[in-house]
Amino acid sequence: MSRDIWDPVTYAVYADERSRPFIELISRVGAVAPDYVVDAGCGSGELTVELGNRWPEATIEGFDSSPAMITKARKLETPIRFAVADVAMWRPDRPMDVIISNAVLQWVPEHRDVLEHWMENLAPGGWLAFQVPGNFDAPSHVAIRELCSSRAWSDKLGGFTRGNPVGEPLEYVDMLNDGGSQADAWETTYVHILHGENPVLDWVSGTALRPILDRLDPDEQRRFKQDLAGPLAEAYPARSYGTPFPFRRIFVVAQR
Repeated sequence: MSRDIWDPVTYAVYADERSRPFIELISRVGAVAPDYVVDAGCGSGELTVELGNRWPEATIEGFDSSPAMITKARKLETPIRFAVADVAMWRPDRPMDVIISNAVLQWVPEHRDVLEHWMENLAPGGWLAFQVPGNFDAPSHVAIRELCSSRAWSDKLGGFTRGNPVGEPLEYVDMLNDGGSQADAWETTYVHILHGENPVLDWVSGTALRPILDRLDPDEQRRFKQDLAGPLAEAYPARSYGTPFPFRRIFVVAQR
């Protein structure tokens, strides 16, 4: 991407909710004493530190395409190395014992090729673990697509449609097992309880909306978010305890 669309501050608002899938993902990785561990799409690095806590003797590297995220990651007090790199272009300089990718590959159209490359670059017995959102048919994404194609926004955003960029669990199991690994996949729907005046809008502003907002000037960004707030509030009505926000995620762990 030519511009850094990621806002670490906005993304971090729901850090606890975003960390749960990462912790559950790495809990299924059976590596005992890995030498080289990689976090592909490490964001601001706080979760990468969890890899260092689990495998303190390992050399751990994190990379992300966002300079803003890596700038924040490098401020952490940790021996982990952080670098700016594109997931699709990055190459390891030696065989990996573990590679983790948390909520990144949905942004990479050719991510199936990336997965094959990562598997080829695992050390014997090495582990690949990734998690991607599986909610692209959820009301939040439907509302975004409908607004982009509306009369008010179609000139600017009518060509913006991602559809469903990820596969189903069985597809990944077939692909990885056919390649000779042992793969396991599962899915979980979290029901996050969000708070605030427009909590679902706040959530998607740090993720799904970022590429859209990057196409708009500041005034257009404000108006687009105003137009989206109503449909999201209708799709996700607030309760007395907060706003429940179901979010489906797909998990895959494979050992070479």
